[in-house]
Parts: sequence; structure tokens; C-alpha cells
Amino acid sequence: MPRGLQADTVGPVDVAVMAFDGNRFDGRIVPALRELQQNGTVRILDLAFVSKAGDGSVAVLELTDAEVSASLGQLTDVQFDLLSDEDLRTVSDSLTEESSALVVAWENTWAAQLSAAVRGSAGRLVMLERIPRDAVVEAVAALDGD
Repeated sequence: MPRGLQADTVGPVDVAVMAFDGNRFDGRIVPALRELQQNGTVRILDLAFVSKAGDGSVAVLELTDAEVSASLGQLTDVQFDLLSDEDLRTVSDSLTEESSALVVAWENTWAAQLSAAVRGSAGRLVMLERIPRDAVVEAVAALDGD
């Protein structure tokens, strides 16, 4: 098991796919990901970059590839192969031509202690749902209108 990961204490793990039209990934999100990692909010476990050319051909670069490692490898000291070839194929199938995606698997370290406490008390998570950003924006706007 990778350094620092323990099955009984690992927090919830999410996979995020961030798409970029026109293959215009410029790396501006790297500092934000680095800050989340450094302040202990998340622990990046796996990362890949998928791009689709105008002719439909697909290129996949993973954390172990030199190009990705040079620019994004400093984000994590753990290499945990969570993203399968099938996962990355699913992402590439969803991309339009001339677009790309950064795929990141991270442990929500902020929730690890709560998760361990729930498991320790014989509890289990029965529902977790992310509220879409548009719904939150609408709710906030409605509050401002009151």
C-alpha cells in the first residue's frame, strides 16, 4: 500500500474530471490543487491528462509519464493507481474533438476523521450528493432578493 494510506483511516475518495475546450489547458489550476494538497484538504492519489485531437485521436498522459510528472508530479508524493484504462477511455469518449480533461482522484482528508468515527460507531454513509453549483447560485440569489 502506498506510503501513508491505511484502509481503516483513509477518507472518502472522489474523482474529478475538469474539461477544457480547444485543448487550452494552461496549468493555472495546478497552484490551487497544490494548495489543497499542502493544507491537508485533499491528498491527490492519481492524476491523468486526456486530450482528443480534431481527427478524434486520443492521447493519455498519466502521472508516471515524463510530461505530466514534470509539471504535475510535485502535487503528490503518493502514486496510487486508481484510474484504470477503462476509466480514462470513458473520459476520452465523453470529450468533444479539440478538447482535453484533467482527471484527478483525491482522498478527502478533511473527512477522514469523521469517516473513521462513523465506521467506529458501526455507522455507514447511506447518502451523499453534491448540490449543483447552479442550484447554490440560485439559492443565494433568492436570499439576496428577500
